[in-house]
Amino acid sequence: MTDALYAGVMSGTSLDGVDAVIAAFPEEKDFCKRPVCQLPVCQLRGSAFVPFPETLREALLALQKSGADELARAARVANALADLYAQTVQEASRQAGVEVTQLRAVGVHGQTVRHCPDEAWSCQLNNAARVAEHLSVDVVADFRSRDLAAGGQGAPLVPAFHAAMFGSPSKHRVIVNIGGIANLTDLLPQGSVRGFDTGPGNVLLDAWYAQHREGRFDRDGAWAASGRSSPALLAALLNEPFFNKTPPKSTGRDLFHPAWLAAHLASFSSLPPADVQATLLQLTATTIAAAISKEAAMAEEIFVCGGGAYNATLVNALRVSLAPRTVQSTDVLGVSTQHVEALAFAWLARETLARRPGNVSAVTGAGGTRILGAVYPGRAEAHAETEKT
Repeated sequence: MTDALYAGVMSGTSLDGVDAVIAAFPEEKDFCKRPVCQLPVCQLRGSAFVPFPETLREALLALQKSGADELARAARVANALADLYAQTVQEASRQAGVEVTQLRAVGVHGQTVRHCPDEAWSCQLNNAARVAEHLSVDVVADFRSRDLAAGGQGAPLVPAFHAAMFGSPSKHRVIVNIGGIANLTDLLPQGSVRGFDTGPGNVLLDAWYAQHREGRFDRDGAWAASGRSSPALLAALLNEPFFNKTPPKSTGRDLFHPAWLAAHLASFSSLPPADVQATLLQLTATTIAAAISKEAAMAEEIFVCGGGAYNATLVNALRVSLAPRTVQSTDVLGVSTQHVEALAFAWLARETLARRPGNVSAVTGAGGTRILGAVYPGRAEAHAETEKT
């Protein structure tokens, strides 16, 4: 068997920038016939990260709520994102030592600016046709729409990949992705898969840090560690109904944003900012641990990925809350924490081209499994040149 190369591109709720990976999957003659549970895992060949320019990040934050001329602003941002997505794939290809035209396809999630599953819609800004024009290869995008049309949440979409990549025939595992929003995947040894969003990951921590300190995030959770968590504030924050909602469930900046936090802080104006940060960190740890204890109580191993995996104070809080279970990063399973989500969208692009379902209906609540994504073909002349070689 030969390898087929796919790129995966992800820009998450944290709004820090774009991650892209080049992943190699063993080629198969029966590519469209094998069930998901028998798929081979992929191998990372190259990766790149390109931070958002500050102007783009500010424009994305402004689009989190309605405003003047927002359709035009969203279209301009989508074009800027597409250019950045293409640039990051090109850099990842250079790191992998391959030509972009060697890629079978590129999976691009887009940037979520609104997520309203209760109204059956979710908005990811992207111009996939522009990405395909830049790269001259097929681009797979718009992964959430079909699941939403089938009655699902449209998220989280990574659990099927987590099952293929990290599932164990003998261990009950939970994969926790801590991006702007945190989500978990429950992987039972017999192969069944569950998952849902647990609540804020880094989104409130980053916002509060940026408001009071220099920089975009609290490196290693050092500022949070300097404060003391407030039990009263934590209890008030935990009163949010989302936390007690039964899965399937998903969320985003539409709910957990600075105004949500400010409303809760109105009764705690004397609390030092570092104590608020410590409490927000405890909120993330507590809601993740509570979700695992309630929905995956028999899990033996917890593996963490996403930007929050680099927050030593947060990971330690999870270890305390989840003891005696082991809490480790996905690095010990052979996949860097920063690459998991981008790899998932390379895998999802592969599933789309293979006409295999990419969602897990038990996770999203959809009426069944569905083939996800829309394909934007690369330029015809590029395909002709590839066929000649």
